[in-house]
Parts: sequence; C-alpha cells; structure tokens
Amino acid sequence: MINNLGRINELAKKQREEGLTNAELVEQQVLREDYLREIRGQILDTFSGMTVLDPLGNDVTPDKLRREKEMDLREE
Repeated sequence: MINNLGRINELAKKQREEGLTNAELVEQQVLREDYLREIRGQILDTFSGMTVLDPLGNDVTPDKLRREKEMDLREE
C-alpha cells in the first residue's frame, strides 16, 4: 500500500475547498513525486518478471526485457 496516499487526498480536497498555503503546496508536490516514483517502481518490478509467450507457447520475450531480468537475478 502506498503510505502517503491519504495525505495526498487530504491536500487535494483542501485545495478544492479552500486552497493551500505555500508550505502545503510544496508538501503536495513532494508527496506526488514520491507517489509516482513508487508506482513506477512497482510497474518496473512487474514487467521485469514477465515472460512473453506466443500462441504456440514459445518464449518470445524481447531481448531488452530478458537482459533486465538477468540483471535483476544477479543483483539478488
């Protein structure tokens, strides 16, 4: 679960209803950047674990994805 999602939503609601202070605007931007970084990391983790198969069951995983997977295995 994404830790700061509740705070992001609080700030978005407050922004719509009454506006934000400069400090809150900065906090909102930092939280959004952290959120996007976490989502992108989750997506990369998902794709790096994928294997692509054709209808006949042959592995047709793109070379770039295969290299990324091998690098991940070496790091562990």
